[in-house]
Amino acid sequence: MSKIKKEYEAKLDGKNRLTVKEAQYSYYQVSEFDDGTVLLKPRVLVDPETISEDTLKMIDKSMKNFSKGKVSQKINVEKYIKAVDSFDEV
Repeated sequence: MSKIKKEYEAKLDGKNRLTVKEAQYSYYQVSEFDDGTVLLKPRVLVDPETISEDTLKMIDKSMKNFSKGKVSQKINVEKYIKAVDSFDEV
């Protein structure tokens, strides 16, 4: 069980916001319970530019297959380009 690090009274401001004093995180998941209890769980957001390990492994495998000549048939993208162009005209 986690130990209480600090405890204090807090009041909602005029816009119904609550301030967490000396917060260690910028983002929290908020859970509100029927009895009025509010639980804040810290969240660490991942940089969207970061590529996951699984994705990197998949890219490596794909490149190995490509080097061995294991590739799918060519895809004709002309119909997709025409479809996108038709949306631009609207």
